[in-house]
Amino acid sequence: MTITPSFDTLPADLAEIIERLPTLKHKKWIEQSLGTLLRIAGSEIDRLDWKILTASLQDLERGFQTFYSYRHVRKVTIFGSARLSADSPEYQIAADFARCVTALGFMLMTGGGGGIMQAGNEGAGAEKSFGLNIRLPFEQEANPFIMGDPKLIHFKYFFTRKLFLLRESDAVALFPGGFGTQDEAFECLTLCQTGRYGPVPLILIDRPGGDYWKDWDAYIDKHLVQRGLVSPEDRSVYTITDNLDVACETITSFYRVYHSSRYVEDQFVIRLKSELKDEDVERLNENFKDILVKGRIEKTSAFPQEAGDESFDLPRLALYFNQRDFGRLYQLIAAINQFNIPSYEAEHPERK
Repeated sequence: MTITPSFDTLPADLAEIIERLPTLKHKKWIEQSLGTLLRIAGSEIDRLDWKILTASLQDLERGFQTFYSYRHVRKVTIFGSARLSADSPEYQIAADFARCVTALGFMLMTGGGGGIMQAGNEGAGAEKSFGLNIRLPFEQEANPFIMGDPKLIHFKYFFTRKLFLLRESDAVALFPGGFGTQDEAFECLTLCQTGRYGPVPLILIDRPGGDYWKDWDAYIDKHLVQRGLVSPEDRSVYTITDNLDVACETITSFYRVYHSSRYVEDQFVIRLKSELKDEDVERLNENFKDILVKGRIEKTSAFPQEAGDESFDLPRLALYFNQRDFGRLYQLIAAINQFNIPSYEAEHPERK
């Protein structure tokens, strides 16, 4: 039963939710959410605070409802300039990239606007793409290739929009762009480097022969790596290319053996599409012992805490990861993907 409360029926709707709470699937989280709202209601905050809270919740509601039916399909997010014209080489390679990844079975997400975002929706087609639009005083009408589609979502806030562009994505492709694209690139890197997002493949794609991302990478090396502000291994988080075959292969190879990961208490658990051989696990222990707090990388089945998880039957690796060397973690995943390639990986890289 779905409850859609109006202002007039709100007391009755709340009473019904509270009455049904013991039988609801996600009782714990519903209880905590309602408790948070009640605590805020009992405190002194301004009208503007309530407007921000309400609009944020409405953004989240739209996102959750739109993506729920597509939660089992892997998706790729495209970031890039809204100002590039349809006859630019960057636009063309973005459209071609979108055609490539959707042909592999992935769906595509863009910010719903013009330029690179329009190229993504054009290349993927409305059926296989999402548009996460935001209303701005200038340059952000939804593009004609996603306009009117039920998978076009209008957000009020950048932070809720960006949450879904990353939360729902299994790979990120960045094309040349301005301040917004740079912000998205550095935020993706920050979240990957700190373990708040991913691991996912992050690909920086340029037009053939272009130097946008090469110059950017030179800056990263000179001003960040060489000064010790980031680790050299942090550059393993991203791939720079001007070749579509390389870009698409970077995504599919990331999910060749690796499936997904999560923390179970103090252990980092890596779910795999196929079980590794004992000698392969031994090789991982030899090459990646520097990222372990204690113990070894061990083969394991699902933990009791994962009961009900749809990947419950997948083989796993468990390790006490130091939660610091995420560049090395990406290298570990790359090493895993060189072992035991499943026979179905080329056909179904997009399965979650």
